[in-house]
Amino acid sequence: MFVNFFYELKRVGVPVSLTEWMTLMEALGMGLAFSSLSGFYYLARSVLVKSETHFDSYDLAFQNYFKGIETPVDVVEQALEWLKNELPPLMISPEDRKQFQDWDLEKLRRELEERLKTQDGEHHGGSKWIGTGGRSPFGHGGYNPAGVRIGGKSTNRSAVKVAAERRYRGYRSDETLGVRQFEVALRKLRQLTSRNEGLKDELDLDGTIDATCRNAGTLELVWDRSRKNTMKVALMMDCGGSMDPYTDLCSQLFSAVNRSTHFKDLKFYFFHNCVYENIYENPACTSRYAVKTYDLLRNLDPEYRLIIVGDASMAPSELTMVGGAIDWDNMNNEPGLVWLERLANHFKHVVWLNPVPPQWWDVHLNFGAYTITMVRMLFPMFELTLDGLEQAVKRLKARIN
Repeated sequence: MFVNFFYELKRVGVPVSLTEWMTLMEALGMGLAFSSLSGFYYLARSVLVKSETHFDSYDLAFQNYFKGIETPVDVVEQALEWLKNELPPLMISPEDRKQFQDWDLEKLRRELEERLKTQDGEHHGGSKWIGTGGRSPFGHGGYNPAGVRIGGKSTNRSAVKVAAERRYRGYRSDETLGVRQFEVALRKLRQLTSRNEGLKDELDLDGTIDATCRNAGTLELVWDRSRKNTMKVALMMDCGGSMDPYTDLCSQLFSAVNRSTHFKDLKFYFFHNCVYENIYENPACTSRYAVKTYDLLRNLDPEYRLIIVGDASMAPSELTMVGGAIDWDNMNNEPGLVWLERLANHFKHVVWLNPVPPQWWDVHLNFGAYTITMVRMLFPMFELTLDGLEQAVKRLKARIN
């Protein structure tokens, strides 16, 4: 059933497994879609889509596969359900008031059922058949003050039309991060707090009981890592200059991360283009907020996860020359690459997030890509998108031997 829909989901990039597909078939067999396309739309999405980043791809596949299919049974059920209710108060003219003298809900229900049995196609206009326009008491888009609205834009939105709206385009993982994506991004960062590191110094009672039973009653102690959150993160962000087009993006990311409570410790630092002798605790990057980079390396142990956000686009001299720093406050006595190399060597886990799309990292297309290439030789670089952030998180979680 719907095998081609399975392949359409695969084609547009929704990672559907056979296990999930069989779960959907089981749910359909239990009648959980309620024999409607709209019910199937929401049921299939809840079973098959594991991340909101694939909502838009799911809508695209649904629209492609079910395009043109409507669910008139739903409309009839809605109409019959509506007829069970009391007639709401209406503002009508004296000319139309006489049409309500013989209003009978039960009679109207019987007439609707009879016309459904005899009508075999669409009908537009007129005063009898179920359709659009005209003065028939059943349908929409026409005029009958004593009629019943069936379908129409305001009350009947098919699942195909819902999918066609593509309301989840902003959740796509290949789009640049925006306001709606930051919550998703933080969930990716939260993965860093998983218990995959540290000493196993806490007794695992359940594991000990299980191991002892398996060992014929001979005591076997099982140890696990502490549940305490020991994850520490340092975030360094490039400010000003070529980063100006990404100011809003980085400001929102900074605010969202700053409110997070997922880490034991979280440090923020700022720089302009490159890190030199000083780094800053304020985006203004002035001497008032300067911190010696050597002091930072002494105070932050190598277990901190270092995340650097910047476009890595600058004059090559800023990386390769003494005194090449663009800011007057930084009369660097060593090239920028030397300081970046110190950061890369000090921290065991470090990534660079770049808001510039990867296609512009090619030196043949973008002059700034010369320095991007130099930085990429020191740091694993990922694009500042949901996919890029997910890959960066996996890199930060990798165990270093």
